[in-house]
Amino acid sequence: MTRIALLSVSNKEGLVPLAQELTTRHGFQIISSGGTASVLEEANIKVTRVADYTGAEEILGGRVKTLHPRIHGGILAKEGDSSHQIDLEKQNIKKIDLVIVNLYPFEETVSNPKVDWESAIENIDIGGPAMVRAAAKNHQSVIVLTSPNQYIPFLKELVSGEITKETRAKLALQAFNHTANYDIAISNWLNKKIGSSNFPFLKSFPLKQTLRYGENPHQSASWYSAKNQGWGEAKQLQGKELSTNNLLDLEAAIATIREFGYGENKNIEEMQKAAAIIKHTNPCGVALDQKLSTAFSRALEGDPVSAFGGIVALNCNVDAETAKEMVDLFLECIVAPTYDDEAKQILSKKNNLRVIELSKSSIENSGGKYIRSILGGVLVQDVDDKNINKSDWEIATSKSISEKERKDLEFAWKIVRHVRSNAIVIASSSQTIGIGAGQMNRVGAAKIALEMAGDKSKGSVLASDGFLPFEDTVHLAAKHGIIAIIQPGGSIRDQSSIDACNELGISMLLTKRRHFLH
Repeated sequence: MTRIALLSVSNKEGLVPLAQELTTRHGFQIISSGGTASVLEEANIKVTRVADYTGAEEILGGRVKTLHPRIHGGILAKEGDSSHQIDLEKQNIKKIDLVIVNLYPFEETVSNPKVDWESAIENIDIGGPAMVRAAAKNHQSVIVLTSPNQYIPFLKELVSGEITKETRAKLALQAFNHTANYDIAISNWLNKKIGSSNFPFLKSFPLKQTLRYGENPHQSASWYSAKNQGWGEAKQLQGKELSTNNLLDLEAAIATIREFGYGENKNIEEMQKAAAIIKHTNPCGVALDQKLSTAFSRALEGDPVSAFGGIVALNCNVDAETAKEMVDLFLECIVAPTYDDEAKQILSKKNNLRVIELSKSSIENSGGKYIRSILGGVLVQDVDDKNINKSDWEIATSKSISEKERKDLEFAWKIVRHVRSNAIVIASSSQTIGIGAGQMNRVGAAKIALEMAGDKSKGSVLASDGFLPFEDTVHLAAKHGIIAIIQPGGSIRDQSSIDACNELGISMLLTKRRHFLH
């Protein structure tokens, strides 16, 4: 008995070779419609049009063509079920053995910010998901393919004999994932257009790769990533496979470096070059300069010990000079928007070094939500990346703030919101010189940061991610020569630390916004 394959694909990649193999080598009869049928006919592959097969013309401009009992009866009929066989014979319906369907390009369509409502709605597939789900449900009797990357493995197994039950079940799972992701994409787009900020949380994260392990070797881990967004769109130019800890550190690195602009243009003159070195999700050194190589050197000076085995993020194109500065240091990863060819060649000397290219558009397309898991659920919040509103800042002390001090305070404030709470950053001349992260009390964080800064703390500024309700941090800062402090304010005891600053000759700037990071 001739086997029947139903082909209806939006993505035409690999379609013709697949159909040729099915017809010439395996004797399948092909049923198809629309653009798929046209492509096959142009390749001189014999096709039976769906309308001819069902005896029902396409209607409503093609909206209804495969929604017909001869199609769905043929897909859903179970082999070995006598009652199903009687129904097929009574209705003159042939069993369909293979369904190859992928859906209208809805996600690609709505990724264009200028897409109009009607164009988006017309790209919501109806018949496609119905056929895919029907075939996946009846996978013991019907094989379903939903992606071009399944074609070659399928044909190899078909040549060796029958498709196994295990393969059929695996393909069914992938088919249900395909339609589930599709529905989520539609729901998210509609919510964005007409919903509220508190719509039910839906997000599609297909499996990108299984990682060697999680944070520790005894933990299994997998990386799921949305298509064409964020790290899922990054290009790894060289180096070992990315690990769980690499990805967590890279996320912290990009968040930090974006404070100073981020772009692919190789000739960005108006943007200060920035370098950030990250260790265990905390910045250990950040600096700015007109030259990227100097910015990296200054970032390294901030904490050369912690930088060993760290992650480096750079906010603009990496040139050869910067690559030479980095190649002698043991680093896990480097991420930047672009790299010169010479820089790539220099970095390639370190075979294991992971070199990542992440475009500005990939970051911007990733959405403005931050997602974290808790037992049995997730937390979703806005990303803390809003521009600083300096018009809200207030000088709380009698001592005024010089232009240099204000510049240093702004730099330190941009860094401190990327350091785990409780966080203290000591900075001078657009360079971090001491960072205290993740302490149980703010004085402990200040001690770490100030001791790291050493003599460099004299004439420097201090930033705190949370308010200073007690004068102890101010007194400690004064002992180390700090001349200005920036903090959110908002404590009922603000006056205590303000009075201490006035007494010790330190200026204090209140931002009226905190930046806790857990």
